[in-house]
Amino acid sequence: MTVKIFDTPQVQDFLNTVAGFDQDGGSERAKRIVHRLLADLYRLIDDFDITPEEFWATASLMNELGKGSQFGLLAPGLGFDHYLDMRMDAEDEARGLSGGTPRTIEGPLYVAGAPVAEGITRMDDGSDSDSEVMWLTGQVRDTDGRPVAGARVEIWHANAKGGYSHFDPSQSEYNLRRTIITDAEGRYRARSIIPSGYGVPEGSPTDRVLKALGRHGQRPAHIHYFISAPGHKHLTTQINLAGDPYTWDDFAFATREELLVEGRPIDDAAEAEARGLEGPFTEVVFDIELSRTEAPELQSRHKRPRALEQAAD
Repeated sequence: MTVKIFDTPQVQDFLNTVAGFDQDGGSERAKRIVHRLLADLYRLIDDFDITPEEFWATASLMNELGKGSQFGLLAPGLGFDHYLDMRMDAEDEARGLSGGTPRTIEGPLYVAGAPVAEGITRMDDGSDSDSEVMWLTGQVRDTDGRPVAGARVEIWHANAKGGYSHFDPSQSEYNLRRTIITDAEGRYRARSIIPSGYGVPEGSPTDRVLKALGRHGQRPAHIHYFISAPGHKHLTTQINLAGDPYTWDDFAFATREELLVEGRPIDDAAEAEARGLEGPFTEVVFDIELSRTEAPELQSRHKRPRALEQAAD
């Protein structure tokens, strides 16, 4: 038998009590948010006739997500990261901040404290000798085309198996993670390896949620960036390497056409030698355009829990 009780006075009074509206302490904002969240969920239970078995199975799944630290992995798969980006894009438009390289999601795998280099660096530790060598380079400019010297370019990406250092114990500390300070012409250069895309762990809570929706958990090959400079809006973005089968089918909804980059295979010995390389490599060029702003809160990345962030600060 299907019953609906949400709109009854008893349930509405109960919601107010659960949300703490009859208590003096606590946060009024937290109370309003919890009341709205619970009201939507209570109504959902009514509308879809959720059974106790379905509710407790979901509670168990949420416990598994928390135990495996997978909320940060599932969130982009459910579109939260992209939706927050859409809101920030709308806020920029409302402020009159136009132009610049577009943002896209950060993801859950940034680690603070990566080694800092001036102008040029090597990101890989040399242990993956079978991987394709990548020469990653670009220029940071403002929206008027002027180079931004001294910009802080933080880069991180997966290895050839789709794993990230710190989260993958087989890799050395800060492998494929570096911060580069741009030179007088706003340029940064890094030797690395071509990353692989990856998928959420098979059978994991995140995988089970996505499969219940008829979706996969695959991401295309990509490279993450934080870019910052005084007087400029902080940029969180990532580029996708063209040709990956999941480029336009990214479970995390991070692909933007302006951030799709073609790698250029180079097998000329003279070009390799000019970059200090010994053989063929792929050049990936990503130029970055930063919008100017005097607002201090826009010049740094937003606060969120990140690996080793507290220790680095």
